[in-house]
Amino acid sequence: MNKTLLIVSGGIEAIPGILKAKEMCLHVVVSDYNPEAPGFTYADDRIVASTYDVEETVAAAENYHKNVRPIDGVICVASDVPLTVASVARKIGLPGLSIETAKLASDKLAMKDQLVREGIPVPWYKPILSVEELEAICLDKGFPLVLKPVDSRGARGVLFIDRDIDLHWAFNTAKDNSPTGRVMVEEFINGPQISTEAVIVDGIGYNIGFSDRNYEYLERYRPHIIENGGTQPSSLPASIQKDIADLAIKAGKALGVVNGIVKGDMVYGPNGPMVIEVATRLSGGYFSTDQIPLHTGVDMLKVAIKLALGEKVHPQELEKKYNQAVAIRYFFPPKGLISKIPDIFTMKQMPGVYKIILLVKPGEMIENQTNHTKRAGCVITVAETREDAVRYAQDVVTRAEKEFRIN
Repeated sequence: MNKTLLIVSGGIEAIPGILKAKEMCLHVVVSDYNPEAPGFTYADDRIVASTYDVEETVAAAENYHKNVRPIDGVICVASDVPLTVASVARKIGLPGLSIETAKLASDKLAMKDQLVREGIPVPWYKPILSVEELEAICLDKGFPLVLKPVDSRGARGVLFIDRDIDLHWAFNTAKDNSPTGRVMVEEFINGPQISTEAVIVDGIGYNIGFSDRNYEYLERYRPHIIENGGTQPSSLPASIQKDIADLAIKAGKALGVVNGIVKGDMVYGPNGPMVIEVATRLSGGYFSTDQIPLHTGVDMLKVAIKLALGEKVHPQELEKKYNQAVAIRYFFPPKGLISKIPDIFTMKQMPGVYKIILLVKPGEMIENQTNHTKRAGCVITVAETREDAVRYAQDVVTRAEKEFRIN
């Protein structure tokens, strides 16, 4: 009997992981709260359960394991649910993160407390309980600052705090986006931000992904902090890249990762590299599924699946095979009712285009861009040089902006 892999996420970004598992001759069962989740189309079996409801998913996975087919591994792809995955793994007795590590990765405040205990540099931060406390911190620390929910995802409720913002609105917005109603404030570090993605095998870290994050729309969407893509290779000097990548791996180990994936959100400021936060899972935004393999030739999905199954990952599988330039940029149409969408088929024929994803259709409303879930889609481009990859991506975005019709 082929081994069985449970993928806790059935969204569109999970599909490459499902297909990779099928390519590896695995029996794939997918769980998602949405009975119409796109990932179900490619799965061998389905479990309808919320990825964020730990108890519901654990119970459903255990029932499947006992009564349908034994599960050999569990993983999430492009879904920030490490605690759900770890809880399933512990209940069934599968390889995976410890519950303690998963909890640290799911709580930004607990995470930073642990990183500080381990001597990992992070921006100054503090939990806050009231608007009055936030006002006092602003007077003491000055501007700018960043306000965020302790336990949310996709940049929901993450706000840039300056002297022009309504602090009452900001505090309530961040709090409303926290499942537990907790808010924290941290120093805004002025410097390039980086996405990293590393594999830790038996306590040894191998950094694979390293992308310059693009925040060209910071002013347009302020106070919401909206990322507009990323670019590989990085423009930073090699020595600085190594320092940042090494720090991200060190942070993952500080959270307790021995075998697994560590995704780093990093910043390089006046005092060197710092950890904004880390995730103990494969990244979203097609970084692990498309961008890293295109840039390096390393099959991140295959490696992560092997770790989830408890199989040996050899160092040769983590060696970078080439250095192709890759860029991703997102579509941000203005607010309103969509009457016409861009011609995706024609745009796919444009120079350098590897993939275009459009997540909206005529008749849908475009809302204000307040977090990363509001993006209308993306384009991924490849080229021999970084500059060409960026230019190709921007050409597609410019054309898409012209072709969108918003009423």
